[in-house]
Amino acid sequence: MCGIVGLFLKDRSLEKDLGQLLSDMLVTMTDRGPDSAGIAIYGQEIAGRTKVTIQSDTPDVTFSDFEQRVGALLGKSSGLRIKGSHAVADVPNERVGDVRKMIDDLEGAVRVMSVGETMEIYKEVGLPKDVVSRFEIPAMSGTHGIGHTRMATESAVTTLGAHPFSTGTDQCLVHNGSLSNHNNLRRELKRLGIRFETQNDSEVAAAYLTARMNDGLDLGQALTSALRDLDGFFTFVVGTKTGFGVLRDPIACKPAVMAETDRYVAFGSEFRALVGLPDIENAKVWEPEPASVYFWNREASASQTLAA
Repeated sequence: MCGIVGLFLKDRSLEKDLGQLLSDMLVTMTDRGPDSAGIAIYGQEIAGRTKVTIQSDTPDVTFSDFEQRVGALLGKSSGLRIKGSHAVADVPNERVGDVRKMIDDLEGAVRVMSVGETMEIYKEVGLPKDVVSRFEIPAMSGTHGIGHTRMATESAVTTLGAHPFSTGTDQCLVHNGSLSNHNNLRRELKRLGIRFETQNDSEVAAAYLTARMNDGLDLGQALTSALRDLDGFFTFVVGTKTGFGVLRDPIACKPAVMAETDRYVAFGSEFRALVGLPDIENAKVWEPEPASVYFWNREASASQTLAA
């Protein structure tokens, strides 16, 4: 049992409130998963720059060394923004690969949480209220975001095992459920060059969608193909740079509820996660159908639904 939330804003006047709204939604889901929590925020893009969000168990020592190494590599400071055990480096788009290789050479002292032009991921072991406070999530602004509070069933309670999982640039996923064919899929995806940091089945789901989108599919098409290729029980909420998607398996035993107004689209594992949203009393509220894909794109004029 885990708790999932997601919020996709249509009204730009709400962007300053995204972090607070998502934080409140996630804290409401605490009893669905007290082991660890995390949030992905899609914020402001800086032309030509990519955000590399990192984590360390010894940030006081490691981040200073990391910033010096990045400065030596790039010839200038990365402008490292430190938030507790996480930090964000702003890196020229064309040098992201060099920075990632440098991180690999540090042999685990620094771990990558996410890479994206707009996306930052913050996650840690602990209760949602402590995680969102530690990383100052309520003060963050953005266009959309997703969050997760976890009750571990199949793998260890660690920072890397917390959600969201990100396996592609500006792509992330949160998951409630369990996949039965993740080991076979992991082997196939590794052959395609997809990188894995954990043995968690949810990371495989994220990687599967990354691979499909790398093949040229959009988010809706990638989620549709997941219905064919993923076995198990799942409710997914997925973010991309401009998109927001929801998918439930054909049995749909994991709870889900959605709400939409002309100002936002919201997802919660239970309706109580949505009750604090603006004008929720006038929202269209529904339970997403089994084996149906729901997705929204900031570059499109309307939402889309695809049935299997």
